[in-house]
Amino acid sequence: MITKKLKKGIFCQICVILLLIFAVSVAFSADRPLRMNCAWPIRIDPHASNDASTSIASINVYDALVFSDSDGEPVGHVAEKWEVSKDGLIWTFHIRQGIKFHDGSELTANDVKFSMDRLLAMGKGNAIVFANEEIQTEVLDKYTIVFHLNSPDGALLQKLVFVYVLNEDLIRSNIKEPGLYGEMGDYGEAYLQMHDAGSGPYMVKEVVFESHVDMVINPNYWLPFDPNAPDEFKMIGTKETVTIRALLAQRELEIADEYQTNETYKSFEEIEGIKVINYEQPYLVNIMLNTKKPPTDDIHFRKAMAWAMDYGAVVDHIYPGCPQARGPIPQILNSHDPTVFQYHRDLDKAMEELKKSKYYGQLDKYPIEVHVIEASPAHEQCGILFMSNMADIGIDVKVVITPWLTYLDENKTIETTPNCSIAQSPVYYAEAGGIFDYKYSSYGAGLGYQVEWLLDDKFDTMFNDTIQTMDREERYAKYGKLQHYIVDLCPTIFLVYKNNMRPYQSEYVYYYVADKKFSPVKGFDFIVRDMRIYPEKRQKLLNK
Repeated sequence: MITKKLKKGIFCQICVILLLIFAVSVAFSADRPLRMNCAWPIRIDPHASNDASTSIASINVYDALVFSDSDGEPVGHVAEKWEVSKDGLIWTFHIRQGIKFHDGSELTANDVKFSMDRLLAMGKGNAIVFANEEIQTEVLDKYTIVFHLNSPDGALLQKLVFVYVLNEDLIRSNIKEPGLYGEMGDYGEAYLQMHDAGSGPYMVKEVVFESHVDMVINPNYWLPFDPNAPDEFKMIGTKETVTIRALLAQRELEIADEYQTNETYKSFEEIEGIKVINYEQPYLVNIMLNTKKPPTDDIHFRKAMAWAMDYGAVVDHIYPGCPQARGPIPQILNSHDPTVFQYHRDLDKAMEELKKSKYYGQLDKYPIEVHVIEASPAHEQCGILFMSNMADIGIDVKVVITPWLTYLDENKTIETTPNCSIAQSPVYYAEAGGIFDYKYSSYGAGLGYQVEWLLDDKFDTMFNDTIQTMDREERYAKYGKLQHYIVDLCPTIFLVYKNNMRPYQSEYVYYYVADKKFSPVKGFDFIVRDMRIYPEKRQKLLNK
């Protein structure tokens, strides 16, 4: 029986949804808007964060020093060419002439220097890939800049894909003092919460906190646009299933997020014109183990957990269509080693390892928490499965749902990092170092992203030698040895190489990912200028 109170609640929810649909609808006067939903916060300061939403905003608002092609190879962008010294310590970049910032001023080598210096000084987001090296920047002339490295970096070009160039004069004129960065005050962070300082294909029109970021096409962009490219791009900060479904059905949302359940995606496909695309990206879903906290500090305890996990259930029921992970590097990357050992569920072997552990016989004294980032139903399902699987060998596990910012904060010290965490691990650049440098090397510890706290001197030595290897084939061979070394230590239970799933309006949107024409680098599956909107086809759907 439906009570009056319940009827009133349902009516209020319907009103909220209808008002949201109306607000989104009237906010757009563009002919070819592209609207997507994503997680909030969406930061438009490309040096402040590197989460998925910020990466999508950054790649559409800013230009980077180099770009990543569909094979993941770095190609010229702001830097049209470069030279490197024989010892790999001096990199000279020649800046493309004629690139204009959104305020009309020209992008020069001074802006590149300012941007690189700012990224390194702030030490946030993508700066993590430079945490173990020193880079001094030198401007030779208006269009030439030199990077002086303290040690060779064979992956430098891959890393520079995320060095987004900011308008120095605009930032300097909007610095607030005092701030965290000495004479640079707040380095323009407050300004870049609401405004952009880029030269990219889209310009920020409006930022409404907890709601959306609205961008419009840059008519003076230095690369050509297709006539049907979106003329407006809106990132809507919601992951509420009911709202998303309503917006898709009303054709007020062109592409939806990748965090819904499989059942939800099936329901979206029941809407005429909606297709759910399933594509490879270099993401891993792992159970990460704190190797410095009892009882997961014991290698035999960790291996017992790895043997007890039901990977088949993860692949078949939680992430159908995604392959079981084989080690720490996604198979989509060329530096993946397919010969790395792969665990499977074997309770006999799990008990053999558990009995070798110094904690065997006193498991009741060591209950374990597994922290799962909120708003990911699949991650939560993995946590529940993990709890059930560990109970089969007498290990008591409690699942704790954790907000993303809390997750980052608690992982900054060994003591506050839980024994186990489940999260999606990205690759920061298109080779194995994009995992190793933040996830397992000691200089990545304490930044909030490394849950394992490996702190292994041998690994550090091996990795430093690898990353300093300029020859790619030789470097990739060394990456293979590192993958075997990590799997032997078992600091992580590797579950799946996760595919992305995104619902989109296939009847009137061309999404290039459907043709597999995109780089495996984070954010490159959402380059708006490479998409197409056909408003007349949208209108036909609305008229039905």
